Amino acid sequence: MAMNRVQFQKGLSLPEFIQRFGTEEQCAVALELARWPEGFHCPQCDGTQHSVLKSGSRKTFQCSHCRHQTSLIAGTIFQGTRLALTTWFLAIYLISQAKTGLSALALKRHLGVSYPTAWRIQHKLMQSMLEREALYTLQGSAQADDAYLGGENPGGKAGRGSENKIPFVAAVSVDDEGHPIYAKFIAITGFTSEAIQDWARDSLDPGCRVLTDGLGCFNGISDAGRQHDVIVAGGRKPRDLPQFGWVNTVLGNLKTGLSGAYHAFKFRKYAQRYLSTVTYRFNRRFNLTTLPMSLLRAAVNIGPRPERWLRAAEASC
Repeated sequence: MAMNRVQFQKGLSLPEFIQRFGTEEQCAVALELARWPEGFHCPQCDGTQHSVLKSGSRKTFQCSHCRHQTSLIAGTIFQGTRLALTTWFLAIYLISQAKTGLSALALKRHLGVSYPTAWRIQHKLMQSMLEREALYTLQGSAQADDAYLGGENPGGKAGRGSENKIPFVAAVSVDDEGHPIYAKFIAITGFTSEAIQDWARDSLDPGCRVLTDGLGCFNGISDAGRQHDVIVAGGRKPRDLPQFGWVNTVLGNLKTGLSGAYHAFKFRKYAQRYLSTVTYRFNRRFNLTTLPMSLLRAAVNIGPRPERWLRAAEASC
C-alpha cells in the first residue's frame, strides 16, 4: 500500500516546539508578530508610530499620535489572563496537534492547571477555530449528508426525536480526482427546507455543486441558488454508495474522535464549537508544522471572549 504523505508528514515535534517557544520572551515575540505582522498599529487610531513601556515582564505600547496605551494581550483572546504565555502556547500546540481531540481534563493534566482553567483555555481556543472557520465557504464539487451529534438520554425519546441529538450538515469538497479538500460541519435547527436553505447560503460558494441523497429538505440547496444533484440512497448501505465515500469517511472519523476524547459534553450548548474544531484541523492537515501558528493568529484576531460569554452558548455558538 502506498504511503499517505499527508498522514506521514513530519509535522512539528514537541521538542522543536519547546525550542522555539519555551520562554516568555520567545512567546511574546511570536505573539507580537501574529498580532501585528507589518508592525504595530494602534487599535484606537491605526497609527504606527509608538513607544514601548515595560512593566514587569510584558510590554505596553503607547501610540505617539493619540497616546492610547495597549498591552500585547489587550483586545485578544488572551486579554486579562494571569497565566504565562508559555502555558497558552503549549495549549495551542496540544489542541492544534490532537487529531482526535483533547478533553479539558487531559489538557488540565498536560498544563498543570485547574480543571476550570483548562476548560476556559480549551473553549477560548475552540471559539477561535469556530470564528475562523465561519469565514470560509466550500467551492467546486461537494458531497453533503445529514447527521446527528449526541445520543439518547436515559428514559428519553429514541431515534431522531431524542432531546440530546443535535442535527448538523456534513459537507466535504473534493477535487477533480475525487480527493477530499475541505470539510464543513454546521449545526442547524432541524432538517427543514428553510434550515438547509440558510445553511447553503452561509456555507457554499455560489458556484458550488452539491451532491446529496434523496432527503427532501435538501431541495433547499436549489432554493438558495446553488447547484444540486441527487442520488437516492433507497436504503442502501454506505459501502454501496461510493459517491458519498468521503463525507461518510469524515463523519466516521468525527464520531470516533469525539467518543474517544470526550466522555460527555453539552451537545445542545456547545455542538458547533466541537464540530468546528474538527473541521479546523482537517482543513489544515496538509501542513501540520504551521498549524499552531495558524491557531495563534486566529486567537489574536477575534477579540476577548470571557467565560460568561463562552458559557452563554446561545450567543456565542
